[in-house]
Amino acid sequence: MKNIFIVVFALICFSAKAQQAGTAEVKFPVADPSPADIVYFPLNAPKVKAGDPTKPIIKIVYSRPQKKGRDIFGVLEQYGTVWRFGANESTEIHFFKKVSIGGKKIKAGTYSLFAIPNKDTWTIIVNSETDKWGAFTYNPSKDIVRVNVPVKTLAKPIEYFSLTFTPVTEGANLIIGWDRTQVELPIGF
Repeated sequence: MKNIFIVVFALICFSAKAQQAGTAEVKFPVADPSPADIVYFPLNAPKVKAGDPTKPIIKIVYSRPQKKGRDIFGVLEQYGTVWRFGANESTEIHFFKKVSIGGKKIKAGTYSLFAIPNKDTWTIIVNSETDKWGAFTYNPSKDIVRVNVPVKTLAKPIEYFSLTFTPVTEGANLIIGWDRTQVELPIGF
């Protein structure tokens, strides 16, 4: 009988210790200095009511690095070098229907975006490989299209890397801005 009490007591102690281990405080990672964001076209697409004919055509998931007093293009992001188009993981663009970029038709689906910044023009790249970290394993043989776009110099710097869309006849322009640089990528649909 004494052995049964010892076994029961040991099981109770073990169970209590296991419950304590399960309730230990979890350490969460600190907030990312380049937070993730999403932009849609049309811009109000995620807020529309069910049944509204306005449905998203494009969705971009990207991370937003900050300027933090640094010179960005030509210094932090070298001219002539493939850049991940944001921070952290490669920026991904999802087309909900067929689109046209630089005269090339692109099927609905998810792609990655890269850029090669230069002083007066950027090359914007749509690539078929997704779910990659940065541009470290960028594979140019997977490019769907490359488009050269002119650079516009802004009077005031933009602190966070930022993306938005403006509607145009038969499509939208993806507007890219960071520091004193802005470029536009025309997308037709």
